[in-house]
Amino acid sequence: ERVELVFIRHTHLARAVDEETFFHSAESGGTVVSTALEEMQRIIRETYSPADWNIYAAQASDGENFSGDSEKCGTILRDELMRHCQYFAYVEIMAPEEAASLRSPETGTELWRTYLSVAEAWPNFAQKRIARPADIYPVFRELFARETGHG
Repeated sequence: ERVELVFIRHTHLARAVDEETFFHSAESGGTVVSTALEEMQRIIRETYSPADWNIYAAQASDGENFSGDSEKCGTILRDELMRHCQYFAYVEIMAPEEAASLRSPETGTELWRTYLSVAEAWPNFAQKRIARPADIYPVFRELFARETGHG
């Protein structure tokens, strides 16, 4: 009936922002990804009860994260957020040279490897890599394509 979008930005702290700020405001600072997941938990708890809302999430990142924080992200997703989400898509954006050097889907940043374990535990979690800006929208369309053929 209704769709509401919530944008969460983070460096060392996370906060919900409007769409303009999300896409056009430059921020710098350390990256602590778990703060965004904790902000998502807070917003769900305070505003979007899973009993009343279908929750779909998309996270895009360059994969950089504060040392040791990736496992905290995995724990938050595996133990808390994924049970509230119909679907969670993670997209890691990297330089083309970096993408060319990866030998398998199991190699990559600490965050990528941690999220692989989330995908193993939760079939409603998907992840993909993007090496060129032109691939961003096609990958998101693929990740969020409607499934067909369900009788």
